[in-house]
Amino acid sequence: MRAAQDTSRLASPPGERRAPSPAAPAAGAAAPRPSRGHRLRGRLTIAAFLLPALLLFGLLVLAPILVAVYTSVFKWNGLRGLPDDFIGTANFERMFADEVFLGDLWRGAVLIVLSLAVQLPFALGVAMLLNQRMRGRAVYRMIFFAPYILSEVITGVLFSMILSPDGGLANLVLGTVGLESDWLSDPSTVMPSLFLVMTWKYFGFHMILYLTGRQGIPHEVTEAAQIDGAGSWQVFRYVTLPLLGPTIRISVFLSVIGAIQLFDLVWVLTGGGPAHSSETMAVTMFQFGFKRYQVGYANAISVVMFAVSLVFALVYQRYVMRRDTEGAITAMRSQR
Repeated sequence: MRAAQDTSRLASPPGERRAPSPAAPAAGAAAPRPSRGHRLRGRLTIAAFLLPALLLFGLLVLAPILVAVYTSVFKWNGLRGLPDDFIGTANFERMFADEVFLGDLWRGAVLIVLSLAVQLPFALGVAMLLNQRMRGRAVYRMIFFAPYILSEVITGVLFSMILSPDGGLANLVLGTVGLESDWLSDPSTVMPSLFLVMTWKYFGFHMILYLTGRQGIPHEVTEAAQIDGAGSWQVFRYVTLPLLGPTIRISVFLSVIGAIQLFDLVWVLTGGGPAHSSETMAVTMFQFGFKRYQVGYANAISVVMFAVSLVFALVYQRYVMRRDTEGAITAMRSQR
């Protein structure tokens, strides 16, 4: 080592001063903290990216909500300037005394129960079937998902022709066994017919959700259960179904919110008839707001719809999806 130092001295020209070598950072030393200006620039960058989205959210979501809440306490037809005929809670009192609106709540609850009890289990069963190895399963997946791609208006027009009492496909087929009916004009059959169309339209979406969740389960987990002697039902009941829990909870949430806000399909198929027997809250709101020009009352209905959806969403996320949310937050923090 002494010889190396002497050699380095001899290699330097006489009279030239050598620059000190940079010191290596100490092991375990903390990284330098960003300066205040650097942090400020980072926050300004985040704000610049968020500002357009926040402006759109404020204009298209928050502002209509505030306007609806404000005008719901006025008697207003929506045609002349700002409302000035303040009536307080009269619109809400009228609403909860109206048999049509109470019927809307009942019919919405029926659609929610049927969706959770029939539509979602059916979608789950089809998803488990299409997860198996079979010839042409990609084609089956496409066929079952295709109805969801169609708009509600196209679906409504299509089924209004299929369920027409005058030469509709349903009566032509079922008439051979004596089951003809005025499917959409009979109060006793209009709600089952509406739910049938809803199931045809939306079950493919939930099927894809369940299929995606099932394919995210490692094959080694189900294989280990089978090696331990579990049968197909036991593997599904004790392995697949619990691991599909987050996907099922999201599916239930979307199904309930969709049933509360159902409008397009009902409006095109039946318009809420016959005699309000298929009317929903959204259809009643549209009738009063755009047909009868009672915008204050229609906005009161929209406020109730918003409140029902918001309360359900908060309670559901607080008590049902809490474990999923906490798990996502923990996973995100562990990746930092």
